Amino acid sequence: MPDKSGTVGPTTGFRVRIAYPTGVSERIFLLSPARCSGERANLIYSERAKFPLALRLRSGQATLGETFTFLSGLYFRGKLAYAQRFATPDCIWIMTTNQGLLPPQTRLSLKHLQKMAAVPIAMDEPRYTRPLKRCARQLASESIDSEVVLLGSVASGKYVDLLLSVFGERLKFPSEFVGRGDMSRGGLMLRAVHSGQELQYIPLAGAIRHGKRPPRLLPMRKTNSDLSAISDSCI
Repeated sequence: MPDKSGTVGPTTGFRVRIAYPTGVSERIFLLSPARCSGERANLIYSERAKFPLALRLRSGQATLGETFTFLSGLYFRGKLAYAQRFATPDCIWIMTTNQGLLPPQTRLSLKHLQKMAAVPIAMDEPRYTRPLKRCARQLASESIDSEVVLLGSVASGKYVDLLLSVFGERLKFPSEFVGRGDMSRGGLMLRAVHSGQELQYIPLAGAIRHGKRPPRLLPMRKTNSDLSAISDSCI
């Protein structure tokens, strides 16, 4: 895991001033990875691809954040924009299949991406679990007063079980994620970015992680460009 002091990332709009709970010095966001295979990934892997991101990957000049945003679309874009809005750059870490935790600005090549695609995200896959657990333990020891928030699926144990074993009660997630699919979670986070209203976090340990699907989000184009006006009952 890289030294946090050397991490510099872009901002999305302005950052809001955060009032942390008593005893918490900062909030760290862990973003679940994008799928490195599939239809969108094949566009990048194609030798005929000439769009800017594909060309930057071939020269090793793409970043992890922009690549995963392309691969995942709305969901990862929402996670990254949300983390950049509500945290400093050195408190944002992206989970990977084979390199543990990396900052969004990590340089990425096509070869690196192909190696990620070859490793499944599964608790019985040591190429995934060993580097992630190693990085998580290092982060936990270096940030003992920090709250850690998982921005990713909590319905299965592929992230939760491993991270809970390291962070314990410090590990939280947005309660509004329960019952939502990937696209809905992405849209929810983008609305929070625009409104400046952070989601509510609850501990993962002992939490109800499955629930009734909530009402669909209002389309952003119907919010009069001021998403802060959307009430909780609308989302």
